[in-house]
Amino acid sequence: MDIKATVLDILNDLTGNDVSGAMDDNLFDSGIMDSMASVQLLLSLQSELGVNVPVSEFERSEWDTPNKIIAKVESLA
Repeated sequence: MDIKATVLDILNDLTGNDVSGAMDDNLFDSGIMDSMASVQLLLSLQSELGVNVPVSEFERSEWDTPNKIIAKVESLA
């Protein structure tokens, strides 16, 4: 299973944006993601990759770019 491709697919589905060309852009500052999208992201990661991150442990600064999200998922997988 390709974690990077799966995460990018999830982000694309959630946001309607292809973020693969902006791997270090802050998704929150750019308005691509908000708190609701964060919850949806965590639910999608759990269902598609088996990665369980409680919302209470979600630290936005650790999940604000596609590269950070991929690294975080890889560390939890």
